[in-house]
Amino acid sequence: GMKYDRFQQESIDFINQGFSVIVSAPTGAGKTAIAEHVIRQGLENKTGVIYTAPIKALSNQKFRDFQSQFSESIGILTGDVSLNAEAPVLIMTTEIFRNKILDEPQSLNRYNWIIYDEIHYIDNPERGTVWEESLMFLPKHMRLLGLSATIPNIREFAQWIESIHGHPVKTVIEEKRPVPLHFYFQCGSQIADNLNQLKRMAYIKANRPVRIIDCVREREGFPCIYFVFGRKRAEDLACEISAVNFLKSSEQEQITEMYEDLCRKFNLLHDKSASLMHPLVRHGIAYHHAGMLPTLKEVIERLFTSRLLKVIFTTETFALGINMPSRSVIFDDLRKFYGKYIRNLKTRDFYQMAGRAGRRGIDDEGFVYCRINPARIKIDEVKQVIYNPPERVNSQFNISYATVLNLYEKYKDGIARIYPLTLHFYQTKKNQQAEALRLIDAKLRLLRNTGFLEGDGLSAKGQFAKTVYGYELILSELYSRNIFEQLDEFELGILAVSTIFEP
Repeated sequence: GMKYDRFQQESIDFINQGFSVIVSAPTGAGKTAIAEHVIRQGLENKTGVIYTAPIKALSNQKFRDFQSQFSESIGILTGDVSLNAEAPVLIMTTEIFRNKILDEPQSLNRYNWIIYDEIHYIDNPERGTVWEESLMFLPKHMRLLGLSATIPNIREFAQWIESIHGHPVKTVIEEKRPVPLHFYFQCGSQIADNLNQLKRMAYIKANRPVRIIDCVREREGFPCIYFVFGRKRAEDLACEISAVNFLKSSEQEQITEMYEDLCRKFNLLHDKSASLMHPLVRHGIAYHHAGMLPTLKEVIERLFTSRLLKVIFTTETFALGINMPSRSVIFDDLRKFYGKYIRNLKTRDFYQMAGRAGRRGIDDEGFVYCRINPARIKIDEVKQVIYNPPERVNSQFNISYATVLNLYEKYKDGIARIYPLTLHFYQTKKNQQAEALRLIDAKLRLLRNTGFLEGDGLSAKGQFAKTVYGYELILSELYSRNIFEQLDEFELGILAVSTIFEP
């Protein structure tokens, strides 16, 4: 059979003994092999497996990967697609898994394993609470495999799960990255491989991205992933270098033909965004971000896997588990927007992206280029991003109204007894715990005052709201006033856009 690394073998041995396992290892260390073992075992023993991923792009890619291995045994459920929904191995977003646990737990009876890819996402301010809820209410018969980036408090996290489910959760830790990383820093027109040299560099305005890409090219660093923190920036940079051709003429013919075939296959021949990408692709360049058509993203991912694309400008979703290693990674910046404000990258996030550099079995080392603008970030802060230990994972528990409604229906006022099961309770001090309970109480009061609860149950409006996760209050108000029935599809579109508006 396969030859496994120490941490893979250790994980697989625990799994074979029926233990839940959480694995903490760097990007590209080979965590997927452990997931594949669980899937193969599940198919042999006819016990179902659920695989959850934080983003749709990752779910779609896993579906493609696993389908080529396990063919019709694989199904997928995301907000966008539902294929083969009764399959013994189901891939879904964590939201959908959490909703299943609350809405139709019986549908999970035949699934004995849950795999959480990127389980450290429980730390995500917007969506982490969903991971926490799905772990709290995990059906008793399910075992879990959690795959995590390197985090220092992995044991605390495992102990929390153990404490609420009463069966052991083993941790397996791998510190070593399979392909070592080599760092370079661009400041102005100079590129240094030592931060102390930067101290002596005056910042020169010629800090153009073209310069760094030339440098990567000279050092035979393609393919290269260029991470940016903004969708428009990804497109602008790609267009800015679009005149440069990175391909030999034979490669140009090959990639053009492949792109046109894929566009035909995905009905993108007459799509404006696909035709705008065409001249870029001909030169070995592309961009990729969450605002693009899912089909066009898939086309670009396939081109990148074929190694014909030399430079891809992308937002960080590309670093989340999508198995797209490259030889080099460039950071446009070491600061990004976190929920409410712009701050320096977390060390954990930095390595999630940097770890895409260096392909196992192809490269001896991966190259990571950081563009540094001293007006935005101090050299010492750069050192902290790169050389600090990764951050702990902390609870972001913030239970949604839909979840409160589901829990109220099941537990009535006993909903407060649920809170001690949270990671939040496990990690925090008395005053924070009291604050969290007050918040749950305030949500219940608001639901009662606005007519979502009546007596000791849910009103019709409440029944509707408990199945809508996200924007549930505003949508339920509109629904209960029969607004939707009065609008045509264009007007519904306007309403949807204004409901989910983010400045």
